[in-house]
Amino acid sequence: MSKFIQLNKRTGETKSHMNQARKQGRIPAVLYGIGKDTLSLEVNEKEMLDILKKNPRAILQGNTSDEKVIPVIVQSVQRDAMSGNLLHIDFHHVNMTEIMDSKVTIQFSGEAIGVKSGGVLQIEIYEVEVRCMPGDLPTSMEVDISSLDAGDKLLVSDLIFKDGIEVLTDPNTVMIQIKTVHEEVEATA
Repeated sequence: MSKFIQLNKRTGETKSHMNQARKQGRIPAVLYGIGKDTLSLEVNEKEMLDILKKNPRAILQGNTSDEKVIPVIVQSVQRDAMSGNLLHIDFHHVNMTEIMDSKVTIQFSGEAIGVKSGGVLQIEIYEVEVRCMPGDLPTSMEVDISSLDAGDKLLVSDLIFKDGIEVLTDPNTVMIQIKTVHEEVEATA
């Protein structure tokens, strides 16, 4: 939880006010939490894009207008369907003393042997759901695929997380596989 984000109180609730804020680089946001009032906020667009690019599941230290620091996580992001621009962010207050469910991004590294010999790399999922204490939530999980040959696959059960992290995604779910060209042609037909 090392990244800070400024959470500014939203001054207007009208559609025109929110559109004007977006033009000025401020994205409307809401903060939800257990036992907490919902807060209408604005966040800096560039700051938010940087966070979403590096680690969209990070627990952030939200600095509020009244100088309180609140641990938050991005719950959902709304984007414009045509431009992809940020429209709205939902944050959720994180209780650092309670177990939480979240998702961890899987990053595949290396070049598979099977791809070098003509196989086709097929990624099935990019993230897995986990349950753990907020302080134990990994930013991502790197998986080396360089030893995979044609016909090989990696399952969720092949992931090794540190103690205290329970994987909720079905262990038999295929994360990535190397298909032979023959299999790929049959699948297309």
